[in-house]
Amino acid sequence: METRERADAARNRAKVLSAAAELFAAGDPRAVTMDDIARTAGIGRGTLYRRYPDVTSIAAALLDEHERRLQEELLRGAPPLGPGAPPHERLTAFYAAMVDLLESHGHLVLGAETGEKRFTIGAYGFWRAHVLALLRQSGTPDPDALVDSLLAPLAPEVFLQQRAQGVTPDRIKAALARLASVLPAD
Repeated sequence: METRERADAARNRAKVLSAAAELFAAGDPRAVTMDDIARTAGIGRGTLYRRYPDVTSIAAALLDEHERRLQEELLRGAPPLGPGAPPHERLTAFYAAMVDLLESHGHLVLGAETGEKRFTIGAYGFWRAHVLALLRQSGTPDPDALVDSLLAPLAPEVFLQQRAQGVTPDRIKAALARLASVLPAD
């Protein structure tokens, strides 16, 4: 049986997510604290901690919907992002979609998926499984040793550093497409 969220809990969740989104967008998301979020949301720390154990979980909640949409496109969307295209084309499309996600929501990704935390987030596991499947489908030798290296350019710190250096999203996409083109043909 599905339990419904109490109205006050729903209001508090909305306040928390709104406050966190505002704080993450205003500066370095890694500097945002639970106290900052509680204060900006106008709720007590206990209320905040009942739902979210840390800042990372709040950033992940904000990012979740965007990542879920992309996951759905990878699973059921039209080629080349979805099934039906050769692996190198799918990897190129995946890279382009991830660059778009990072460009639009890089501050959230930075808050949710930085450093070692990146590898424990469910979305990373999904991205890793997707790229690993493409590597295996293409017959790439030792795909397990290569998969994380192919995802490394999508680390939020790398992407935001490139953007800070004036590298445009289109240039990043083109560079990643060159990287994807080295996959063996089917």
